[in-house]
Amino acid sequence: MISWIQRTFQRHFKIVFLLILAAMAIPLIVIFTPSSGIGGADRHYARQEFFGLNLGSPSDQARLMGDAQLSVYLQAGGPALEGAQMQQYALTRYAALNLADRFHLPASTSAEVAEHIKTLRAFSGQDGEFDAQRYARFRDSLKTNPNLSEADVARIVGDDVRVQKLQKLLAGPGYLLASDVRDQLARADSKWTLAVATADFKNFNPTITPTDAELAKYFADNSARYEIPPRVVASYIQFPSSAYLGAVNITDADAKAYFNQYPGRFQKPAGDAKNPAATKPAEAADFELVRPQVETALKAERARKLALKAASDFSLALYEGHVAADSPALASLVSAHKLVVRPLAPFTHDAGPAELGGSPDIADAAFKLNTDRWFTDALAVPEGAVVLFYHETQPTRQPQLAEVRAKVTADYVENEKRQRFAQLGRALQSAVAARLKAGDTFEKAVAASSSALKVETKQLAPFTLRDRPSDLDYSVLMSLDRLSKGQLSDVSVNGDKATLVYVVDKQVPDLAENSPAFTAAREQIAQANSGFDASAFLDEVVERELARTAPKAQ
Repeated sequence: MISWIQRTFQRHFKIVFLLILAAMAIPLIVIFTPSSGIGGADRHYARQEFFGLNLGSPSDQARLMGDAQLSVYLQAGGPALEGAQMQQYALTRYAALNLADRFHLPASTSAEVAEHIKTLRAFSGQDGEFDAQRYARFRDSLKTNPNLSEADVARIVGDDVRVQKLQKLLAGPGYLLASDVRDQLARADSKWTLAVATADFKNFNPTITPTDAELAKYFADNSARYEIPPRVVASYIQFPSSAYLGAVNITDADAKAYFNQYPGRFQKPAGDAKNPAATKPAEAADFELVRPQVETALKAERARKLALKAASDFSLALYEGHVAADSPALASLVSAHKLVVRPLAPFTHDAGPAELGGSPDIADAAFKLNTDRWFTDALAVPEGAVVLFYHETQPTRQPQLAEVRAKVTADYVENEKRQRFAQLGRALQSAVAARLKAGDTFEKAVAASSSALKVETKQLAPFTLRDRPSDLDYSVLMSLDRLSKGQLSDVSVNGDKATLVYVVDKQVPDLAENSPAFTAAREQIAQANSGFDASAFLDEVVERELARTAPKAQ
């Protein structure tokens, strides 16, 4: 918390404050669409007042959202908010300006606007400081922008300055206890020296041979896991791309245009004498080097399109001919096109037919079929296209153990392994704790206590949470709140890793209330707390105004 506050609020408080205002807002979603009841381009839609704006008016919506979007862009240097967050920010910003008018806050002066511009990220250089050249380029771009003028920018920046003034007025002192500051400082600035022991589940391979009774009980206790969901029984006709390659003709112009779309998709020789087979992406001038690749790829793409068209024509013929399933007319049509109907093994919606690569798109299309609509449109597959024929849908059912015995056995073994792994981890913690108490070092205690597990130990370099190692394991961090010097954590099992942490040393920073660190932290936390209070107040203002003026249900 303190680390984040120091890095952001100290230099960019004004910018971050507005973004926090939007991000922390009560999730009040106002969708400006014709179906929402507030907005839309039709004058017949309901009117809703919002501090003098009509949220049902397209022009008022454009003004509200346009101002907010430019405000966020200038402060964040890019589009930082989207959708409902941007809408909420727009409403909150406009409500704040209305309150500023009610409180008779003065308009922003030219000097205030000029000073605020220097804090905007849109005009910051790589060093984070104001870049006058970048600002000048922005002003130049306004001269040719028909939708945005320098006066618009000055108005929006001036309004943002007024919003900040209002926020300071609403924020208050940001009360907090000295104990809160001490807790945050102790957490952020304590210097930890840790020894860590880890065991990897992948290296734990006990022999587990379940009996029939154990499997039967496990299957009964977990029967819902093995329920077989609805499955479609279908067949298909394939239109392979390879059958259409002979109909594809490629000119030099075709190949060159295809290559120019994205040369880097093709690979040319890297020219590495030590590795003649090495390649690298082609560049614009390398067409001749990769021409065979280009022609092959283009022919394959056009052949796939021809296959898809053939499948579409076949599906259309079924529709226009009112062909019935399993009819002589179907057999005649299949024979006339020299096609073959192939069966598919029953498949679920979540796992498409294995014969077609388990495609979720094909599964989705198949589950939309029934006895009335018994064939699909053309469906693309990597090898070309297919048309599916529906036969039946098998309902959900509970299988017998014999049908899923292999899966039940694998699940039982996995579950038993994890239980034993966790038990051995707890036993390791108890044994290591006893040996530490007897005077052993952590490494020696672990080595003597880990015969049943392969455990690795290491000591981490001293660190603070403010400047912790980037690769520090999350399970180590979670254990620190409860530990002091000389203490041992419980074993935490996270995924495939069990972790045991020992605090070799812990140096607590100066927590005296008259220390510079304490004073700075108290000011920053108070500033953040007061900012959140102001944000919550403005959220409530927006919510009440929308509720007060909501269109009455017809």
